[in-house]
Amino acid sequence: MLENFEKLSIILNESYNEKSLNSSLGEFFLQNFGIDKFSLEINKKQNNEFTNFEDSLKYPIFKHKKSIGSLCFSSITPELSDFLKIASSFISLKVQNVILNDKMQKNINFHETMKNIAKIIETQYELKYVIPIIGEMIDKFFENYLLYIYLLNENTSEFYLAWPIACKDPKIIDIIGNFKDKIFTDNRKTLALPLKSEGKEVGILVAKSTDDKITEKDEDYLEQLASQIATTINRANVYAEILKHATLDALTGFYNRRQLEERIKQEVANAKRQNAPLCGIMTDIDFFKRVNDTYGHAVGDLVLKTIAKIIRGQLREYDIAGRYGGEEFSILLPFTKMSEAQMVAERLRKTIESKVIDISKVNPESETKEISVTLSLGIYEMKPDDNDEDLLKKADKALYEAKNTGRNKVVIQND
Repeated sequence: MLENFEKLSIILNESYNEKSLNSSLGEFFLQNFGIDKFSLEINKKQNNEFTNFEDSLKYPIFKHKKSIGSLCFSSITPELSDFLKIASSFISLKVQNVILNDKMQKNINFHETMKNIAKIIETQYELKYVIPIIGEMIDKFFENYLLYIYLLNENTSEFYLAWPIACKDPKIIDIIGNFKDKIFTDNRKTLALPLKSEGKEVGILVAKSTDDKITEKDEDYLEQLASQIATTINRANVYAEILKHATLDALTGFYNRRQLEERIKQEVANAKRQNAPLCGIMTDIDFFKRVNDTYGHAVGDLVLKTIAKIIRGQLREYDIAGRYGGEEFSILLPFTKMSEAQMVAERLRKTIESKVIDISKVNPESETKEISVTLSLGIYEMKPDDNDEDLLKKADKALYEAKNTGRNKVVIQND
């Protein structure tokens, strides 16, 4: 028996979390006591006696006479019973350390999540980018929860799902439809919290545990996160109002679509008045959704900023670049004929194709540290009878052909 205690001591020293402890103990009892079924249950209320449960026998472990878990066996021989009378106290100490370490790590992870959300408040303003980033952060923190972020549509006074893309749980949909204030349902497995900032309700955060009831500690975590998320949403809403009267896209520094449309009118009018050539280029980052889905929206933002910087570096002072929407950029080349525009587009395509983007700082958890992307481009040179909308509409038609005939290429639209 002394030899078994020495083996157990090594196992307990080398195990670093619940999963590794469970696995190591299972192997230990199999090899030394012939037990073919074992599991470690932590934080389950148990009686002080063996109880039959799914063909298993449970041996409780204690901390100060309070059960903190059980060692579950398919059978308990007299030899194993004698061993456990002494060994259970050592295993109990290890379980207590595992619980403490898990709590400490969760606190560290929580504060890291809060810090990252605070960074978003300082650097990101558009809801369509902010919400997925926050969703991914809290999803990583609450691994055993399903999380949903609903936002308030001020025009209809109804809540709509902003993250993730779908919710098919009828109970949650019912909660949202009748939401008034913080509520627990489903025997404390589902919690809905109002997202309030400066006394104004901006949304709802719903958390559904896929395991046990939501603990008071997790409830506190969720309330703090709800407050931080609400602040971020409110800031983004305020910024959206300001942006209606602004000219630049916050992420790339290019003209936003509203201002781009104004510049198109000006350039088309100038080209017609001076009888000068004018070309438009529509671009689209190939498989950009795959980048977001694989590496996260923070990496997607980095890609957009990197592409914008390259485009800016390839253009002349009087050329015009705008963010048309999402991963699409528009370029206006005044006093430029098709042959010159094609050279600009091809040079831009090659530069982006060869660019290696370091993503290690924005997504340190990714095994991939560097990525590359490609660009599809469509070009059109304005004709005398074209109107304001024709320039980019026909360039977009060429872009569509580029994307449907292989991507990473330049296509010219000739009417």
